[in-house]
Amino acid sequence: MPLTASKCDAFGADGNVIHLVDIMSFIENRANGVSFMTAPVIRARHGFSTRYGGVSEGIFSSLNLAMSRGDDPDAVEENYRRLTAAVGVDAGKIALTRQVHGNNVRVVTGPDAGLSDASRPECDGLVTAERGLALFCFTADCVPVLLCDTENGVAGAVHCGWRSSVADILGAAVEKMEELGARAESICAAIGPAIGACCFEVGPEVPEAAERLLGEDLGKLCRPEPGREGKFLLDLRGVNRRRLLQLGLRAESIAVSDECTMCLPEKYWSHRATRGQRGCQGALICL
Repeated sequence: MPLTASKCDAFGADGNVIHLVDIMSFIENRANGVSFMTAPVIRARHGFSTRYGGVSEGIFSSLNLAMSRGDDPDAVEENYRRLTAAVGVDAGKIALTRQVHGNNVRVVTGPDAGLSDASRPECDGLVTAERGLALFCFTADCVPVLLCDTENGVAGAVHCGWRSSVADILGAAVEKMEELGARAESICAAIGPAIGACCFEVGPEVPEAAERLLGEDLGKLCRPEPGREGKFLLDLRGVNRRRLLQLGLRAESIAVSDECTMCLPEKYWSHRATRGQRGCQGALICL
């Protein structure tokens, strides 16, 4: 009997079904020297970039996607060309954020595409129902979340720093997607590489804000840091996963990366590990 797929099953390159038991893990992909991560739960072209495969030099070595941190603009543009070619999207059809750690999510279409600052809306999340338009968000410890309802043709890319997270940016993103025709129970989500609970030290105001967002105790998502009075270690990816469940996504539709950017500064940009001397990685998705 042939295998059949559920709404959030994925398909391998050979067309065979990858069942839900297999899709919670992320996969490292390499194309022409560029390395990027994917989550098979997302049935659309997408990727979470790493530092590998670009042309930037010095503290920006090598696949830096930040235009505004002092890198050579020509090198950054070439990095975009290499990454988009590796993922299989059109470098001329990408929509980017100008992130401000808020909860604003914008609906974008073809005219919003472009690399210049003028083309970037001031927001921390993008959603679209337009095929062929790749959405980007950027991180260097914060949590990147890609959302996709392939059944109804809607996708999103969301930058979930702690401020955006507790301001319920995921709630805003799901609402915008639903306005475009998506259904929460049909949305699949990939929560990408970010600073992990092993390293994300915060003061009490952050877990308190996360508890207000969720309306419940954080439980194992937060614990006191030994030997650091008044400091806590927070699982921000776990907070965002729990919020997605509250918003109506199915548990089997959510994949969470287990890689910590601060623990892997040679692979990912980490603001904390480099004390701010860094570039940015990107998360992109394209219907």
